[in-house]
Amino acid sequence: MSARRDSVRTRRLVLEAAFDQIHRHGFQAASLTEIVAATGLTKGALYHHFPSKQALGYAVVEEVLAELIEETWIKPLQDCPDPVGRLKELITRTIDQAQPLDVLLGCPVNNLALEMSPVDEGFRRRIQAIYERWRQGTAEALRRARNAGQVRGDFDPGEAALFIVGSLAGCRSLAKNTQSLEPMLACRRSLARYLDGLRA
Repeated sequence: MSARRDSVRTRRLVLEAAFDQIHRHGFQAASLTEIVAATGLTKGALYHHFPSKQALGYAVVEEVLAELIEETWIKPLQDCPDPVGRLKELITRTIDQAQPLDVLLGCPVNNLALEMSPVDEGFRRRIQAIYERWRQGTAEALRRARNAGQVRGDFDPGEAALFIVGSLAGCRSLAKNTQSLEPMLACRRSLARYLDGLRA
């Protein structure tokens, strides 16, 4: 059992180091040598868990990025009594707590989508699954709010969720490009007004 736990920890260590490299440099420029150095492992240990750089990249998307979106944007909305209020809180907290590194590096999911979706179908499908899960989770929360009479009935939760997710991903790209937090703050203000406008 101890060997199994060590193997799981080692795998996670590699994934976290790979995520950091990919977020900082992009997948294509990410260095396996730097990933190995950050973990203190050998390349043999890395290849024991991931047979190729592509397999490692896919795992980062499926496990690290998917978990990040799930924990940040989806789970907090599940079973809460006021989904719209909670969504506003999540947007405000995430943007207000953004660090300079968040502005410098941008959204890790969006970065990979822009870099890899045109050139690698495996990345494109995996990233699409993350965005779709994020959209569906947001839409379901809005649908629950509509069914509870908390918001108007004359809007499409799926379209609203697409708008919200797209706005959040896009404003981080704008912040990265301008190297300024202001696009994210403007997005926060506009999304808050939009969500308030949905109230019944």
